[in-house]
Amino acid sequence: MNKLTVALATYNEESNIKDCLESVMGLADEIVIVDGNSTDKTVGIAREFGARIELTDNPKIFHINKQKALDMSVNNWVLQLDADERVTKDLAHEIKKIIQLSDKEIDDYEANMGGAKLFRRHQKLIEERDGQIGKKDGRYVAFFIPRLNYFLGKYLRHGGVYPDGVIRLVDRRYAHLPCVDVHEQFVIDGRVGWLKNPLFHIDSPTFSRYWQRNNRYTALIGDQIKNEKKNLLTPLRYLIFFPLRWFLLTSFRHKGILDGWRGILFAFFSSLRFPIGYMKYLKSFFSNTVLK
Repeated sequence: MNKLTVALATYNEESNIKDCLESVMGLADEIVIVDGNSTDKTVGIAREFGARIELTDNPKIFHINKQKALDMSVNNWVLQLDADERVTKDLAHEIKKIIQLSDKEIDDYEANMGGAKLFRRHQKLIEERDGQIGKKDGRYVAFFIPRLNYFLGKYLRHGGVYPDGVIRLVDRRYAHLPCVDVHEQFVIDGRVGWLKNPLFHIDSPTFSRYWQRNNRYTALIGDQIKNEKKNLLTPLRYLIFFPLRWFLLTSFRHKGILDGWRGILFAFFSSLRFPIGYMKYLKSFFSNTVLK
């Protein structure tokens, strides 16, 4: 009987950690948490759930602490979560089932899964961006889970936001995080499948929460621009082309308008990450070069 570890990396998540850990009660055989020295009640709340906790620093590339949590896990199968994610009862039941199945049984399960075509199409888009994920045959050692993202009072289902597949369930012997980019994928040495029940992601219940997260991503975009080969078209790409393309793509091609005003607002502000990231790059450039 395969057992399951739930692993998290946290930093100042007292408003989220209780609901997250409550959602995995009855599912987790073990909870491990790597905390980046939170200054709030995160660690105290986690201890109430019997979590095994390691305190460390809070690196900009948060995947460093996520990988530490994977390494701490006693069990091979690990469900890696963020504190603002919630596991539903249906998803918990599916996870319990899938880690006990043979590869042939998983093949049969996926063949009859509702939404499988959408999930595979989404995976294809991810692989076009990031490269092939896992292998085409062999053992199943990781699973994508679709996510429903919560934005200002509603779970978004359009605008390319769903299924927002994320690899969360892995056999840690065959999976690791490179720890170089906030948007990186797990590197999987084996076959990757899909679960059908969504993970609830309480991403942006308020606009201030959204902007806080967005600020972290734009800072990383600024850092990435530093390492790019730049030319005269670089400002035009980040200030005009990238944001305009993203807004039109998410609003119309991916039907974000069907999510109402929240869908339009989400498309608009998410498109702004490109010019904001570029402006942060310029600020850093002038601070470190021109003003010296």
